[in-house]
Amino acid sequence: MVRRMVVAAAALGVLAGCSEDPAADARGDAGANAVLPAGPAARIDKIAAADLPDAVRAAVLTRIPDMTIVEAERKERDGMVFYDVEGTRADGSEIELDILEEGGQYRVVEVQRDIEWTAAPAEVIAAAGAAPDSFTPERVIESTQNDGTVVFELFAPGKPDEPAAEVNWKDGRAELRRERNVY
Repeated sequence: MVRRMVVAAAALGVLAGCSEDPAADARGDAGANAVLPAGPAARIDKIAAADLPDAVRAAVLTRIPDMTIVEAERKERDGMVFYDVEGTRADGSEIELDILEEGGQYRVVEVQRDIEWTAAPAEVIAAAGAAPDSFTPERVIESTQNDGTVVFELFAPGKPDEPAAEVNWKDGRAELRRERNVY
């Protein structure tokens, strides 16, 4: 009888995928890789703060009124045009806004700041660390989206050009992204 129970328990473990997180199995992300495939290349043009289009400047200052714009880039990727606008707030903290152009209108799609990896929520660190190809990020960008989701962009050591992995954080839940954020 005991042997049958052990065999039955083992079979259930195999069916469940032997994951420590049954919810991950239900979502289909147990054992998901952290490292994303390379994204499409963007054409990037540096723009002096003084040369930003007025509508881009207005979008920035509407979202962060105390921001001093330091530098900007105009990017084209996959038919989209967007601006990365970097600067500082009145308290001296650095911040970046990503502004998407849609039909001649400009909309802030995310507000970003660099953070220490240890400052990320424990659930985000755990989600990233559970992947078989996990790594300790050299740089972490906390990117707040308009819907309240925070995307943690994780840069692998020696690879500063684009995040190698991304983790969504919303409503106390962390989930490793399978696709790169389009911005």
